[in-house]
Amino acid sequence: MTLKDLKLQLLALSPNEKVQAIELLAQSLGSNWQGIEKTPRVCGGEARIANTRIPIWVLVEAHRLGYSDADILTSYPTITVTDLANAWVYAKAYPDEIEEAIKRNQVA
Repeated sequence: MTLKDLKLQLLALSPNEKVQAIELLAQSLGSNWQGIEKTPRVCGGEARIANTRIPIWVLVEAHRLGYSDADILTSYPTITVTDLANAWVYAKAYPDEIEEAIKRNQVA
């Protein structure tokens, strides 16, 4: 996604969605990841959408395979647009962690 694409998407957001986007950006500067959990013995301790068993790396890999955000939300009806936005922010903040998780979980 280019910066121009991001700007266009931000312009299309409602005022409430813009507030959520700002909160996500502020959150990405700190270490508190609202909506993202890591729990030993749940999904191997991988970062995941809070209160689910959907690891962030699974969403990233789906995106790489060509699934759009809409496709992902349809495939995982228990997660929200905000959950997905949190996942993308987390994945961008910790790309090495996500890459390692993808490698560990690849089927040979």
